Amino acid sequence: MTDANALNRRFVVLISGQGSNLQQIVTEAQAGQWPLEVVRVISNRADAPGLAWAQAQGLPTAVVCHHDYDSRQDFDDALAKVIEKDRPDYVLLAGFMRILTAGFVAQFKSRLINIHPSLLPAFTGLNTHARALEAGVGWHGCTVHFVTESLDHGPIIAQAALAVDRSASVQTLAERVLRLEHMIYPRVVQWLAQGRVRLDESNQVHIQGVAQPHIWSQL
Repeated sequence: MTDANALNRRFVVLISGQGSNLQQIVTEAQAGQWPLEVVRVISNRADAPGLAWAQAQGLPTAVVCHHDYDSRQDFDDALAKVIEKDRPDYVLLAGFMRILTAGFVAQFKSRLINIHPSLLPAFTGLNTHARALEAGVGWHGCTVHFVTESLDHGPIIAQAALAVDRSASVQTLAERVLRLEHMIYPRVVQWLAQGRVRLDESNQVHIQGVAQPHIWSQL
């Protein structure tokens, strides 16, 4: 996966914690020999377990600690400089717990991808699983989308859903949805690496060869 190859699309991955989606993506990409290269894993926390995992895999890493900057803008400017050095085709947010400024989002327009633990547009923001249970929804899940200036409202690439057991705890539901994330995020990354995803001028997503980019699961 990391061999020099002009055809490989270049990915930078941003994490803040465990990096379980990063681990799943890298593992599946290596097994499937997808045409991609993870050129760097960046964290805003030096102690992020996912950073240590990436280093153990031989992946290039970097730390841009948000505590070292006086403002969100200063942090985002520094982060953007580190990212651009690697000339990525895409920047993946994989549990990156920072709200990005409009300028940062604009700089990486159509290259910035996020996974959110709800079926957007429902339950944007935080505490999605608790809110889903409180609302009594029948279905819950996760969404992979392009990032825009409007938080959690970017064009949707794919979603995965599961039936909600209303007697479940927040923790149980969170664990089930995380397993869905591990299914759908690598799938989307594979499509991106293969050049199958296109965002048109009207912000409509087109995926070559995929009519219904959704997963309905009983996990």
